[in-house]
Amino acid sequence: MEQEKTDPRVLRTRKLIMDSFIELSGKKEFKDITIKDITTEAMINRATFYYHFEDIYDLLEKVLSEVLLINLNSEPYQHSELNEETFVGIFKAITNFQLSLSNRCHRGYEDTIAKIIRDQLEVIFYKILVKQHPTDEENALKITATMLSWGMYGASVEWRRNPGKVSPEEMIKLAIPYMTNGIDFANEK
Repeated sequence: MEQEKTDPRVLRTRKLIMDSFIELSGKKEFKDITIKDITTEAMINRATFYYHFEDIYDLLEKVLSEVLLINLNSEPYQHSELNEETFVGIFKAITNFQLSLSNRCHRGYEDTIAKIIRDQLEVIFYKILVKQHPTDEENALKITATMLSWGMYGASVEWRRNPGKVSPEEMIKLAIPYMTNGIDFANEK
C-alpha cells in the first residue's frame, strides 16, 4: 500500500482532487460544495475520491494544511534558529495564508483553520528548539513550541482584524525583543 501512495498517478489524482476543491471554493461556500461537485470538476468517480479522502472535511483539512505548508515553506526553518528573521518569515507566511483564505470564503471553519495553523507552527518551532537546545528537557521544549505556536497564531488573528494599520513585519518586530530576550527586557530599556 505504501508503494501505491508514491505512485505518480496516485499523487496526480490526489492533486487533481485538491485543485478541483480549491477551484470550487473560489465559486461556492464550503457548506455548499458536495462530493459530486468535486468529482464532476475533477472528472473522477466517487470511489476514487474516497480512496484519497475520508470525506469533505478530511479534504478541507488536507488542502488547508498543504496550502499552509507551501506558504510556510518550512524547509528553511528546519535549519534556522529562533531569531528575528525566523519569526518575521513565519509570521508573514501565516498572515499571507489567512489573507488568501479570506478571499476563498471559508467562513465558519475558523476552528479548523486555527488548529491547522497552530499544529504546523508547533512542529516547526519544536524542531528549531530541539536543534538549538538538544540537551534540554523534551517536555519543556514541547510546551515552549505550543506557547509560541498559539501566540504567533493569536497575533496573526489580531493583525487580520486591522490589516491596513501596520504590516505583518512591523507588527511582529514589536514583540520580537520580548520573545527573544524575555520579559525583563522591558525593564532594561
